[in-house]
Amino acid sequence: MVETTRRRAIEDAASVLFRRQGYAATSIRDIARALDIQGASLYAHVASKEEVLRSIVDRVATRFERAADEARIDGGDADVLLAALIRAHVAVATADVGEASVFVHEWRHLSEPHRAAVLARRDAYEARFRAVIADGIATGVFAMTDPAVAATFLLTALNGIPTWYRPEGPLSPAQIADLHADLAIRSLTEASR
Repeated sequence: MVETTRRRAIEDAASVLFRRQGYAATSIRDIARALDIQGASLYAHVASKEEVLRSIVDRVATRFERAADEARIDGGDADVLLAALIRAHVAVATADVGEASVFVHEWRHLSEPHRAAVLARRDAYEARFRAVIADGIATGVFAMTDPAVAATFLLTALNGIPTWYRPEGPLSPAQIADLHADLAIRSLTEASR
């Protein structure tokens, strides 16, 4: 349990630093300094800085995937399904903005084959949004558009949330989710009216 707690403390400190100054500009010494331990001591808990990044990225990717799985509503219209996916995404992005930001921006620093594996997971996650949008177009709920472009547009907006969201800010995560869902649904339906 102590090892798990120490490992999580390392990942939390790294997450703050990766978000603040970027993965490339953060050293193992920076992480150790943030924890008030010696750099060499850090290696008793982690093999490398990249291992820490890989762990953070994997944890957040899993959170996004699970939230999307839980948001899946059987038999719902595409607009209801898309709103549920948006709300799930916002919930994860705002639950830990540091880790979400690291996931969104720093995963590209992973070496192969880890980067390819994360890219495959991101593509599969985006495919969920594309499929709901395509279904909405096919059933007449959404206007004709390119589902891939629409999904990319939407996820770009959603992935921007960790860069500006602050828990002490004027909007709650639920309000942000509702606003994003409303904007997305209106943008996909307005042209069909």
